[in-house]
Amino acid sequence: MFNAYFCFMSFNIVPENLQNYCDKNTSEESIELKKLDRYTNANILQPRMISGFFQGRLLSMISHMIKPKYILEIGTYTGYSAICLAEGLQENGKLITIDVNPENEELVYDFINQSNNTDKIKHIIGDAYQIIKTLNYPFDLVFIDADKPNYDKYYEQVLPLIPVGAFILLDNVLWSGKVLDSSFIENNRDTKILHDLNNKITADNRVENILLPIRDGLMLVRKL
Repeated sequence: MFNAYFCFMSFNIVPENLQNYCDKNTSEESIELKKLDRYTNANILQPRMISGFFQGRLLSMISHMIKPKYILEIGTYTGYSAICLAEGLQENGKLITIDVNPENEELVYDFINQSNNTDKIKHIIGDAYQIIKTLNYPFDLVFIDADKPNYDKYYEQVLPLIPVGAFILLDNVLWSGKVLDSSFIENNRDTKILHDLNNKITADNRVENILLPIRDGLMLVRKL
């Protein structure tokens, strides 16, 4: 039987010893990303919000596979995932990352400048929903990792804007396993929102999708 209790205690769905084995057999991150991970965990509130090594390598791999010209990220935090995603951009590509919180802005710029993709990443502070209305890029890849109550709104906003064959990634869709528990679904707003959105995307004939049990759950969506 699936151990839902374990999920509630941790972002990681995979048991720790197996995850450690996976980590050991995954290509290393850059020195700059290691520094950013360490700094975030030592100095920033709620450091587990960072994508971190394993998920970051997956984001980089997906980006390399797609070879996007334009990427949109909704939810920057300290910039770790943006730097990972930018690794797979085309030579003249651009990643737009948006966050409502200005507190980490200086940190984000500092580490973006240390990466090899400084000119490819644009960090914007403000209301993502309003900012996206002003953008005119045919995004090949969208990563949604922001305020959970607005996940469905972001999904519906970006889906018409991306071309057929483009991809959307949504983070935290397993919500530490709470999406399996009816009491959480009934009594916790964020859990219900994510549970309902998972079901909605699976039934959405505009897309095909796969829900990956990696860290806190990644929903990978391709527009049809």
